Amino acid sequence: MSEYCYANKQIRLISEAGVPVTDLLVQRGYGIFDFLRVAKDKPLFIEDHLDRFFHSAEVMRLTIPETREEIKQIVATLIQKNNFDYSGIRMIIAGGDAADGYTIEHPHLIVIQAPLAEPTEELPTTGIKLATYSYQRQLPAVKTTDYLMAIWLQAWMKEQGADDILYHNNGSIRECPRSNFFLLTQEGVLVTAKEQMLNGITRKNIIKICETHHIPFEVRELTIEELKNAKEAFITSSTKRIIPVHQIDAILLQPQYEDSIARKIYDWLKKME
Repeated sequence: MSEYCYANKQIRLISEAGVPVTDLLVQRGYGIFDFLRVAKDKPLFIEDHLDRFFHSAEVMRLTIPETREEIKQIVATLIQKNNFDYSGIRMIIAGGDAADGYTIEHPHLIVIQAPLAEPTEELPTTGIKLATYSYQRQLPAVKTTDYLMAIWLQAWMKEQGADDILYHNNGSIRECPRSNFFLLTQEGVLVTAKEQMLNGITRKNIIKICETHHIPFEVRELTIEELKNAKEAFITSSTKRIIPVHQIDAILLQPQYEDSIARKIYDWLKKME
C-alpha cells in the first residue's frame, strides 16, 4: 500500500519525500513535533494538539509557514488519501536548510500518517514496571525531536527488567519519556506533576474528567518518596490512553483493575473521543 505524507509543500508518496542533509533537523536534531491519533477519519483532539504545536514552535523560535487551517486541511487530505482504519498523524517542524549548519533560516512542515493498533476497549489488566532515573529534559514544556536520553537509556531500562523510565529531578517526579505520570494517594487523591514536564493532551483531559466528576486531584510537586505509599499509579499517552503501573523500581503496587480510578477514567476518556 502506498502511503502519502506532506513534505516540501506538497502531498507526495513517503518514498519520494526527503530532508536535506544540511537541515538543522539532521545536523543538530533541532525541531519540534506533535502526534495525534486518528480514529477512522476523525483526528482526535486536533485543536489541543495544534495549540501545543504552535506553542512549541514559538518557544523554539521556529516559524510555521502554514496556517492552522492549512495544517488541518493537510491532515484531512492525508486521512482521505491513505484511508487507514486507525492511524497516527505526526506533525514536524524541521529547523530548516542551514548553510552554516547552525542558524535557523527556513523552517518547514512535514506531516506523516502511519497505521496504528487501536487501543483496547478495556483498561489493560497487565501493569508495567517503571525504573526511575534522575534527569531533567531541556525546555520540558516543548515537544522537541530530542529523545537522546530516552533512546540511550533503552539498554539500561531492559537491564532493570522495566518497561519504561520515570524521570525525576532533585527528588521531584517529572514524567516518562513519552507519557505523563499519575499517582493515587492512600487518601484517594489523584496527583500529577505540575512543573518541568510536558503538558500531555491526555493529561489535560484527565484533569477535566476529575473536575467534571468531582474526583479529588492535585497538580503539584510530586516527590519520589511518595511512590512508597502509592495506592495506585498509571501513565498516560495519546496513543494508549492509560497504562496501569504495577511496579516502580523495587516498589510493588497492587492495582485493583476491576475497581480502580484508572478504569473509571479510562471509560470516560473513551467517551471524549
